[in-house]
Amino acid sequence: MEWTREAEEAVKSVPFFVRKKVKHRIEKEAVQAGKSRITLSDVRATRKRFLSGEASEITGFQADICFGPSGCPNRAHPGEGLLERLEALLKEADLLNFLKTRVKGPLKYHHEFRVSLAECPNACSQPQIKDVGIIGACRPAVTRQPCTLCMACVSACKEAAVRIDEATKRPVLDFSRCLVCGKCVAVCPSGTLVAGKRGFRVQVGGKLGRHPRLAVSLPGIYSEDQVLEIVADCIALYKAKNTRGERFGELLDTDDLKRLAERHAP
Repeated sequence: MEWTREAEEAVKSVPFFVRKKVKHRIEKEAVQAGKSRITLSDVRATRKRFLSGEASEITGFQADICFGPSGCPNRAHPGEGLLERLEALLKEADLLNFLKTRVKGPLKYHHEFRVSLAECPNACSQPQIKDVGIIGACRPAVTRQPCTLCMACVSACKEAAVRIDEATKRPVLDFSRCLVCGKCVAVCPSGTLVAGKRGFRVQVGGKLGRHPRLAVSLPGIYSEDQVLEIVADCIALYKAKNTRGERFGELLDTDDLKRLAERHAP
């Protein structure tokens, strides 16, 4: 579908947390109208209809991924399969009807429980400000394969978490700096660096608004099944403590975070 420059600029003014839905609606309505080109007037008309009927668009949750099936060029670990399982879990939780019992008046987008998945630490889908943020991870490991001293791993690491030891002529990893992005593994030509563990990091309790808060990381790299268990526990905690549609980050306290970390210790 072709978009005019004015139409593309106009859709950027839509709040980011509903922009994807609005853009999808614009394209769907254009197809239904037999159009192959979206103009500024199309964006304005659809946006007005979409936002005026906000309550009817609420599903109780939002689940997003950065690039999805098209693939992230920097992916540390693929996540489209996990996204499908997360959406099924969120639907089963029936968050829409739960929120209707907690929120007085019409539901708004900010009431929805938000889960975001990024396939690398660049985090284009903004997991740090979501109720549950999930980030693909690849933890590097050093093998016994001889190092060619090409320095590709050192150049690839923006966090300076890799250095070559002058005595052993081998890479040394500093995990206090490492973001487990897997870039050093991808560029190593000799197999000296390989993927030690792949999976996902999990962060909880992020939000924007009047009192913004970055999500708190749980320790470890988790499998898909473990991530689903963590999300299920978060939903249960959210339901148990929610009284008026608050964001998850408002409800979490230090003891909750400690219990989540202990329960899902790697």
